[in-house]
Amino acid sequence: MPLAGMIIQTVALVAAVLSAACLWIGHVLGKRLAGVAVEASGATTKAERFTNVGYLLSMGSALLLTACVAIMLTAFFTDNYSIEYVARYRSDSGWFFKLAGLWGGRQGSLLFWAWLVSLFTTWLAYKRMEITDDISNMAIMVSQLVLAFFVGILVFSSTNNPFLPIDSSFLDEAGNLVGPASAWGMNALLEHWAMAIHPPTLFIGYAGLTIPFAFAIAALITNDSSKSWVEHSTRVTVFSWLFLGIGIGLGAIWAYVVLGWGGYWGWDPVENASFLPWLVGVALLHTFTVYRRRGAFKRWAVMCACISFSFVILGTFITRSGIVESVHAFEGDPVSLTLFLVMIIVSLLVGVVGLIIRWKSFESDDEISSLASKDAAYYFNNAIMVIAAILLAYLTISSALPEWLWFGGQKLSAGAYNAIARPLGILYCLLLAVCPLLSWGKTQGRDFWRKIRVPAIFALLMFAGLLWVFFNDLFPIYQATLTNGGMKADDLIAAGPSGYYNGLAIVGLFVASLIFCNTLFLFIRGASERSRNRGEGFFKALFNIFRKAPIQVGGYLSHLGIAVILVGLIGSSMYVSETAVSIDDTPGQRFAAERYTLEYIGLESQELANGNDKIDLLFNVYSRDDRYLGTVAPGMEIVERTQQQKMLAGVLSFPLRDVFMVFNGVDTEGKLSVDVKVNPLISWVWVGFGLLCVGPLIASIAKRRYSSTLRTVAATKNSEP
Repeated sequence: MPLAGMIIQTVALVAAVLSAACLWIGHVLGKRLAGVAVEASGATTKAERFTNVGYLLSMGSALLLTACVAIMLTAFFTDNYSIEYVARYRSDSGWFFKLAGLWGGRQGSLLFWAWLVSLFTTWLAYKRMEITDDISNMAIMVSQLVLAFFVGILVFSSTNNPFLPIDSSFLDEAGNLVGPASAWGMNALLEHWAMAIHPPTLFIGYAGLTIPFAFAIAALITNDSSKSWVEHSTRVTVFSWLFLGIGIGLGAIWAYVVLGWGGYWGWDPVENASFLPWLVGVALLHTFTVYRRRGAFKRWAVMCACISFSFVILGTFITRSGIVESVHAFEGDPVSLTLFLVMIIVSLLVGVVGLIIRWKSFESDDEISSLASKDAAYYFNNAIMVIAAILLAYLTISSALPEWLWFGGQKLSAGAYNAIARPLGILYCLLLAVCPLLSWGKTQGRDFWRKIRVPAIFALLMFAGLLWVFFNDLFPIYQATLTNGGMKADDLIAAGPSGYYNGLAIVGLFVASLIFCNTLFLFIRGASERSRNRGEGFFKALFNIFRKAPIQVGGYLSHLGIAVILVGLIGSSMYVSETAVSIDDTPGQRFAAERYTLEYIGLESQELANGNDKIDLLFNVYSRDDRYLGTVAPGMEIVERTQQQKMLAGVLSFPLRDVFMVFNGVDTEGKLSVDVKVNPLISWVWVGFGLLCVGPLIASIAKRRYSSTLRTVAATKNSEP
């Protein structure tokens, strides 16, 4: 198996390189023979043959990498430990985690990523096979070069090769692991459904962002500044951004219920690495909108596609190079450090140099005549997202930078990130709330007032409700935390004066209300106008909007999701109550945690099917008036193979808060140590995350209009948020 895998991935590398070479030769021959009659030379046919071979080889490289993945999965499912990677990332917890072993470590995840890039390229080659236009040919060529880079890392770097054979001393005659290798296996913390799905969804997003990058470079190569490359890229960009969001959300769920600290986002370097391309993806999608509809932001669209791809590689660089410390990062590797750093620089340089060469061709009217316009709003949207991503990237790697640089040599705390992210995020959300109500060119005050007055009234009503929640649920937690003192109080004091801290939260709640009501109003108004103008019933008009303007609907739903998430973030990250207690193993004991009373029922232990031991503590939860609300069961799993302890949080959810409990084990006095957190509004984060996923899902799976004329008409009639 190891030898077969190494041979096949080497052949896949050759196929990727030859594919790129054939496509380039076909492109060059086609350009040289432009205007030459086919009958006179027959050379045009030769150019087409090279191009067709390039297409076929791109599909061949995907088939070869599929075979590599199949070999690896076969080894996992048959417990074939002749491949060292399989032995190190095996799991005894069922088929789902055997499957997850494929992407559980550095080598396997790189193979999986390369395979996904090849699938995206094959999809593109299949869609464009009958047309083989220049811009598609060059996009496939660029994508194949990216694929060759990833497969080359697998082939030429022993630290990244997933098919290295295991040392024979680690296997007995029956093929079982012996000695130190018998304790190898997947980290028990990763054996959770959300963490098993989290990496592949991120990798799908990462691989998909290769396509807009490839088309951007192809547009430069072919000197085609039309919106053709944007139209080819938009759908896959939405799809990739969707999977990036799903991956980030699943990682947050895993962190919340498995790591035991009661949160879901800690500004860890690897968390930041996945967030960077998502941020730039927001700018890229909005830039594509302006490019398609207005023919503006042409140079910026190309550069934004290159930046988004470079941040994908930067995320890999952070995760796999060992340049920064992280609980999520793989073991440091100097080869990965060098190769991915080179790829980051090349992906940015090729865009910059290409734009310099094609500067006049990609000239567009980007002049903003008024700050009160959609043009200005889109511009600031892009600026905020890209600046935020660059700043976040810098702060993430600051600990590896020289001390003479700003924050050089320093590992920043979560509080430092929050101090920047909170005001910047609220400012961006305010822009998001107002942008759909603005007009292109310049917004007249009377027209803006006509659009905003009705949603503003409902926004004020929603804001009043959220203010009630704030003063009834959130602000008392802030006061109690300061009164109790300790590290949590110190963190609140460090976050700024009470007026600033709570004022920022109140402004955020108002902005969330404005986004939600403005977006909902625009959606309802669009359906009403369609119903009135076309004589359709209101609900039929709603259905037709979903059917005929899916990108618009997807944008609306995404904006609604952001509004709901903003409310959830304010409550669950700024106003968390925490109580630490130690109790005897005696049923009937009670203690208070914020507005709840918890009663210890007892301890249950069991041996799981995989040999691990599991302990659960049972607690009844009561309200202030002693009304029973439910039972929460924090637990701990002890891995039989390694004796590693895996905390299993117990969560009791309500619409406005979660009661979160984690069992920390037995303390030095022999008592059961338990942490209880009350997380306000955290369910709003999950609901908003769902809306944020449904929006781009609708936009990405919608039927495309193949007629350019119809697309142009639709673009002039439909308004996107």
